[in-house]
Amino acid sequence: MASLLLPALIATPTAYFAYRRCVYFLGKDEQLRVEMLTETVVVNGPCIKVLNPLLCKSIKRVKAEYLGQLDYRLVKDSITGKERVEKGPKLLFLGPYEEISDERHGHGDYGKAITLSQTEYIAVTNHLTGELSLTKGPAVWFPSDPYEVASEKKYPIALQEDEYVRIKDQATGNKMIVKGKTLLFPDPTWKVQGEAIKAITLKSYEYVRLQNVITGKIQVHRGEQMIFPEAHEILLDGKKLEAVDLKVDEYVKIEDQVTGEIRVVTGTGRVFLGPNDTILNNGKQNAVQVDEEHAALVRDIGTGQLRLVTEKQLFFPAATEEIEKVQQLICLADHEAVVVKDQSGTVAVHYGNPKLASPERPRSFFLPPYAEILPLVWSRGLRRETRNLIIERFDVRPQYMWFEFDCRTSDNVELVLECTIFWEATDLEKMLQTTGNLPGDVYNQCRSQFIKKVARVTLKKFMEELHSISNAVWTEDQPFYKVRGVDVHSLEVTRYKCSEARTSEVLQQIIEETTNRLNRLSQAESENEVNIFKMQGQIDHEKLNRELLEIKQEHVKSEARVAGASEAERIAAFVGGLEKEEDAVVAPEDAGFPLDDTHELGGGLIRGLPQTMHLQRWLGKPPPHSVEVQIEENGQVAHCCCFCRGRGCRLCCSRSCRANSGFCGGGCCSCCSKKPHRDDDADLEPGKQGVSAVSTTRGESVAVANAA
Repeated sequence: MASLLLPALIATPTAYFAYRRCVYFLGKDEQLRVEMLTETVVVNGPCIKVLNPLLCKSIKRVKAEYLGQLDYRLVKDSITGKERVEKGPKLLFLGPYEEISDERHGHGDYGKAITLSQTEYIAVTNHLTGELSLTKGPAVWFPSDPYEVASEKKYPIALQEDEYVRIKDQATGNKMIVKGKTLLFPDPTWKVQGEAIKAITLKSYEYVRLQNVITGKIQVHRGEQMIFPEAHEILLDGKKLEAVDLKVDEYVKIEDQVTGEIRVVTGTGRVFLGPNDTILNNGKQNAVQVDEEHAALVRDIGTGQLRLVTEKQLFFPAATEEIEKVQQLICLADHEAVVVKDQSGTVAVHYGNPKLASPERPRSFFLPPYAEILPLVWSRGLRRETRNLIIERFDVRPQYMWFEFDCRTSDNVELVLECTIFWEATDLEKMLQTTGNLPGDVYNQCRSQFIKKVARVTLKKFMEELHSISNAVWTEDQPFYKVRGVDVHSLEVTRYKCSEARTSEVLQQIIEETTNRLNRLSQAESENEVNIFKMQGQIDHEKLNRELLEIKQEHVKSEARVAGASEAERIAAFVGGLEKEEDAVVAPEDAGFPLDDTHELGGGLIRGLPQTMHLQRWLGKPPPHSVEVQIEENGQVAHCCCFCRGRGCRLCCSRSCRANSGFCGGGCCSCCSKKPHRDDDADLEPGKQGVSAVSTTRGESVAVANAA
């Protein structure tokens, strides 16, 4: 039994091992690669494969590769070297000697098809044949040949209606223009030269000149239109041009570069250049308006001659003429003169003074051709060291000239003199013949003469005889000036100073002392004049006061005479009234009448007396009882024992009253005991001699109204 089981146990693992080595179950996505003794074979699933292990070197189970819708693989046979492309979707089972190549076929992901949209494209190159192709979107690109390589995705050129591109075909060398509106997919052999270019849009006053670089032909295109240049055409001027717009007083010269002919086009209008035209003289020019004050100097370039156009017109030059200069009419004032040199070198002087002008040399003229104004180049500055003063119009009026120079006295004091010359040019022709620098000559001559004169005197004598020295220099140099056609009216030294500081200080002190002395003298004279004027004013004032006093005295006398006459008449009237009164006088208190009655006595009114009382009789007789009268006059109070004629003590006690003292019933002295009387009442103010109020000792009031 044991002997039977032992072989069975040994045979069972052997059979299982043989089963595993000989029988293979393959799925749908599996492949069995069997390396036989002489070759390699593959078995694709699904199937059951029984192999003899003794005849197989190796057996390998592999998975097939699944390719999607956009997948592809490049398969290469290692025995034959052939390659093929396997596209999805499928299960890829490789052959016995095949392998997947890892070579990239484009710029996309490896093994992935290239998806192109409507605005994308790729260029495909076959490395085996060298062919180029273009694949436009929308599409999915798979390599149809193992040797095809795709470029990266590109985008077409979108051209608008006014755009174009220049393209060169590298295969043929031809150039072309592609105009819009389009979506341009360039061929693989095309090379786009630059970006999209705008077409040339021309307005009505614009134009463009295009030149063919192959033939050299030039074409002119005017607006209004849109221009697309050809492949070999370029802009001749680099840009579009505007027509030359000419006004009525403008012109332009145009030259034909082929024939060399020059033509002049005048306004008004627009000028478009031809294919071979060019504008001369920097474009359009203005014509010259020739009138009374303007003329045109014109040169004929054909003959080289100059002519002056003075006829009134709007002057346009001919094709062979050029305007050299527009001349302004030279108008000279009465005090001006100019020097003109003609082509022969002759010098002529034109004066503005009508007395000196002539038909040959007028005061208003245009400068002839080949003539020029001869300028005078004079020196300037106080020392006339720089000769750069250019004078074209000479002023013939008398003028001042200032200058300074150094000189030395006999006592070796160096001075700096500042002088002024008042001079006048009287003969310009003689001046032009004898000198070319008149201020320089005058300066040097004066300097030489002053040096000679000052060297002979001391500083003190120079200061004393300064004007004599300058006068001598001016007098002795008259022939020098006459030869040069100049009259010197005066020569004065306006200032001098010492060049050395120490000497200048001493001189300054002397000058200050002299100035102070003159100032003091002037001040004293001014004070005397003020005092005299003051005294004269006082004298005039006293004279006027005297006249005023005389006038016042005359007025007082006149008023006194008038007042006296009036008073005499008033007294006479009063006395006459008293004589007509009754002799009997009744005392007021005995009469029984009211005291507030008013009676008229002469020229006055008495209040407080009875109506039947006769004042004359009462005043002529002793009063029945004592009565005291208080009289107020001009604010002063006087007391009286009687009525004193109703006039008050001052008026009653006049000279006539004192002669007849019984009139007051006791005399003036006893009457006017309480107020001294005056000898004369003439000084009383007229019209105020009356009594304003009276009162008795019993308190009875008596009022007298003055009629005056």
